Amino acid sequence: MNYGTIKKNDIANGEGVRVSLFVSGCTHHCRNCFNEEAWDFSYGNPFTPETEEEILDALSPDYINGLTLLGGEPFEPENQRALLPFLKRVRERFPEKDIWCYTGYLMDKELLEESLARCEVTDRMLGMIDVLVDGRFVEGLKDISLPFRGSSNQRIIDVRASLENSGIVMKKLS
Repeated sequence: MNYGTIKKNDIANGEGVRVSLFVSGCTHHCRNCFNEEAWDFSYGNPFTPETEEEILDALSPDYINGLTLLGGEPFEPENQRALLPFLKRVRERFPEKDIWCYTGYLMDKELLEESLARCEVTDRMLGMIDVLVDGRFVEGLKDISLPFRGSSNQRIIDVRASLENSGIVMKKLS
């Protein structure tokens, strides 16, 4: 897996101050995507053990609330396979910090059911995530007043509550 950017003090992509990893590779190709260069799976730099350590170090200060995964598309199967072992390390080292993930796939219709996104690690990856912002960016539904999303069709989902209740539960924002 490659990544395009690591932001170590991000306040735009989840609650609080976060470390954000922008992975490379996306097959959605949403019109007027804010990060079109990251559609290419070979864009950016290889995600190495040194990259993982850099992110883990950036997560260590008390003022960092958690990790956010964006893209590109974290739920492309090849990205899921690379991210799952890393997310396990994040959970082990920082159990008190939350993990947000942005995806163009719908949790209930594409990640939990048979789709191009589902693979052998999808359920385990979902189990590591606290908040999922799902749905493709839709230019016609763009709304810059919405917190933590680009268009009104996108949902901010409490993943753990949704999995426990077998239905989508929206995240209550602080």
